[in-house]
Amino acid sequence: QVQLVESGGGLVQAGGSLRLSCAASGRTFINRAMGWFRQAPGKEREFVAAINWIGGRTYYADFVKGRFTISRDNAKIMVNLQMNRLKPEDTAVYYCASTPLLETAVTGYDYWGQGTQVTVSS
Repeated sequence: QVQLVESGGGLVQAGGSLRLSCAASGRTFINRAMGWFRQAPGKEREFVAAINWIGGRTYYADFVKGRFTISRDNAKIMVNLQMNRLKPEDTAVYYCASTPLLETAVTGYDYWGQGTQVTVSS
């Protein structure tokens, strides 16, 4: 069964931190790049961060550089997103996704999780 399951979302005050995790099935994870996206109400889904299979190459959206860190544990078949210095504008549903090649486009990802809500209060 193909699965990506996010966890770790919640409510946090501005300036706080959250760590999102995504548990993947082998088919959605092995030899594939992984990404995090987010979608706020009334807005399009947007790229947040991505990491290649080996884990040595990462991409970040400009608005999270220096605050968010993506990582993966290939032994545990998980990808994580450490989010620090959160801002109210980071409030969104965060999605984990899988792609054959490292990229930032939504359309390039073919497996998606159901999402986890992150709410940052001011």
